[in-house]
Amino acid sequence: MRHLTDNDLRNLLDRPMFHRISEVADELGLECYVVGGYVRDLFLERHSKDIDCVVVDPAIAGGNSADAEGNGPGIRLAKALGRKLGRGANVSVFKNFGTAQVKWRSEEVEFVGARRESYSRNSRKPIVEDGTLEDDLDRRDFTINALAIQLNKDKFGMLIDRFEGLWDMEDGLISTPLDPDITFSDDPLRMMRCVRFATQLNFRIEDETQEALCRNAERIKIISQERIIDELNKIMLSPVPSIGFIEMERCGLLELILPELAAMRGTETRNGRAHKDNFYHTLEVLDNVARETAGRAAETLFLRWAALLHDIGKPRTKRWEEPHGWTFHNHNYVGQKMIVPLFRRMKLPLDERMQYVAKLVGMHMRPQVIADEEVTDSAVRRMLFEAGEDIDDLMTLCEADITSKNQVKKQRFLDNFKLVREKIVDLQARDNYRTWTNPITGEEIMQVLGLPPCREVGVLKQAVKDAIWESRIPSDHDSAFQFMMHEAERMGLMKQRPLS
Repeated sequence: MRHLTDNDLRNLLDRPMFHRISEVADELGLECYVVGGYVRDLFLERHSKDIDCVVVDPAIAGGNSADAEGNGPGIRLAKALGRKLGRGANVSVFKNFGTAQVKWRSEEVEFVGARRESYSRNSRKPIVEDGTLEDDLDRRDFTINALAIQLNKDKFGMLIDRFEGLWDMEDGLISTPLDPDITFSDDPLRMMRCVRFATQLNFRIEDETQEALCRNAERIKIISQERIIDELNKIMLSPVPSIGFIEMERCGLLELILPELAAMRGTETRNGRAHKDNFYHTLEVLDNVARETAGRAAETLFLRWAALLHDIGKPRTKRWEEPHGWTFHNHNYVGQKMIVPLFRRMKLPLDERMQYVAKLVGMHMRPQVIADEEVTDSAVRRMLFEAGEDIDDLMTLCEADITSKNQVKKQRFLDNFKLVREKIVDLQARDNYRTWTNPITGEEIMQVLGLPPCREVGVLKQAVKDAIWESRIPSDHDSAFQFMMHEAERMGLMKQRPLS
């Protein structure tokens, strides 16, 4: 965090857009403040493109500040600003919400009149009334977001810190301006935002705020899955996403939002032998993936989801087997089947992104099995064709899955994975797998054998593909056709072949 004086803030806001806002506010007799995350990020030296302004009509602050057309001060200022900026400005008015947005050059600013809010028990939708600046800052979620800088000319750059948010930033704390029980009960989504800010900023949640999270966790049930997922994705894209999941587990949110992940907590010991805590192992894998993909976080969001969910099948497959101890046989396939209902329940996308996550969860043990044995062309080729374009992401996930504290064992795994990667590169160059197609089509099988569309056609096609991938036959059509006919005879399908 950097320490900024009002003069420093004036210099940081010395931009045409802010000066135009200042001029228009003064002309209209309105007070205007830039508030919230944009102000916070000036002190934290973080880039922020979202500029929010609160507008107050001092003549009637706290009363009905709408004009004859029903426009509040925020909309009035936005419209006047659009006229001053001229033809290059685009003004969008959202009258139902009392807000307006002005786009000019590369900047976007949202304006709203100062307001106060009250809530009913069963809804996060507030009853909104006109208010003062103090009312508006009182309703903010956290002290670090309750900062305002005045834009009017005579006080341009003056900071208003009503709840000592700068001290909380200095101490790395997330706390609420008012009673945290009221803050979270009024709008339970703020609990997710609390965890998200703690994760993004690597801040600690203040003790009273943490206790209120625990007391109010059940209130998250009135929040839509879409809003929860929006916050979860922001946590996932953080540099160290495990912080957020540990915080959610501490306060009870995790069990309500992602019970499949919460079920992985803890260890069990039998005959002096314990398995690792799969919850913390999973978070370590997630952090490893996040670190590996830090420069392209947004485009690897669903790789991170695959890392988070890769072991969710373990609680359902955990068994004690003598003499091996704890086993989780086929947890990858069980986990793969859990992806669709989980994505559907959480309102995650039910498209190729879901299929991608399911594929990686189902295949995440494959490279390890190959690395444990002889790294053969056939085994790597099969994995390569099944993973397709996602082979690099699969290998990244599998390498991140190596969390052993035994450095010798860990290095052995990494060395074996290196051999697998080298074999992948070699086969990609030799096989041109991206354009590979089966030389035998289903139509040809049906025509030659006189079969209707049926299961046996698929079995024959798969048999040809397996034989080629495993290097038992060449990939040319004649070799594949001869093999297919041999398999058809073995399956008793030649009897059905019509006489020529």
